[in-house]
Amino acid sequence: MPKPNTAVLAIHYQNENCHPDGKIRVGIAADADWRWERLGNAKRLLDGARARGAVIIHVRLAVPPDYRGVSANTDLIREWMDLNAWQEDTWGTAFIQSLEPHANDFVITHTRNSAFYNTRLDEILFQLRIRNLICAGVSTAYAVEGTVRHATDIGYEVTVAADACSTATQAQHENALAAMKPLANIKTVDEILAHLAV
Repeated sequence: MPKPNTAVLAIHYQNENCHPDGKIRVGIAADADWRWERLGNAKRLLDGARARGAVIIHVRLAVPPDYRGVSANTDLIREWMDLNAWQEDTWGTAFIQSLEPHANDFVITHTRNSAFYNTRLDEILFQLRIRNLICAGVSTAYAVEGTVRHATDIGYEVTVAADACSTATQAQHENALAAMKPLANIKTVDEILAHLAV
């Protein structure tokens, strides 16, 4: 995992899919006993990466309250609509407490699985001369994997912070990590921070 020119993509650490009162359960199940461990690992990753000079980019999901212009072409998106989830300017789309952006962090908003699709992410990374990405977030099998696949397709080297990611079940999480392994480095937060400190 190369260290120079590195950014952390913090994907969907939002109330809707991280907080116990959120509406979406594909990221962390309502009774998941690993919820606060994974979110704690995410905080360690962001704090540690900032301290080591990495760029932090928060990726948030939010759609118009009336879903105008949102393509309901998957069961996942139709479920959002049925639940009135991910609506802009609501508690659900706010960042979960302790993982809010800092003043010098970047924030991008998107509406699909890939953080690159129809956003300025690639432009921001190009301007900052960043070629190495550390991806972490919720859920492993959707937004994280979608972003990792897109990133590697367009030439980025990617590391996944496995223990700062989550999906509805541990089995889904492990399956997603296995699917990404041929494309990305799969590391723990401790391993990533140790490398960035060198």
